[in-house]
Amino acid sequence: MTDSAIAAEIGRRLEQLRLERNLTQQQVADAVGISRVSYGKLARGEGKFVNMVGVLRALDCLPLLESFIPEVGFSPMALLEMQGKQRQRARPQASAAGQQDEGETGGEALDW
Repeated sequence: MTDSAIAAEIGRRLEQLRLERNLTQQQVADAVGISRVSYGKLARGEGKFVNMVGVLRALDCLPLLESFIPEVGFSPMALLEMQGKQRQRARPQASAAGQQDEGETGGEALDW
């Protein structure tokens, strides 16, 4: 699925939740503090993420976000290596091409 198709599917599911709770678009929009037009955009997959969070809260479905993107912790080994420091950056993995270059030069890094 494309990004747009996924966004539209999420909007469709939000709309289904709203209908199951027998609420009008205006009632949900008022509860979130947005216009009915903004809610309509959200239902079509064109809205802002912050508005989607507000709609989930208004529909009492905010816990769904936990299953959407669950919190992931570091492995015990990674925690030991960090020794209590909070990780701020990601380091790219060495590529296969980069490993070949080192082997061809006898392990010396090229200086150009």
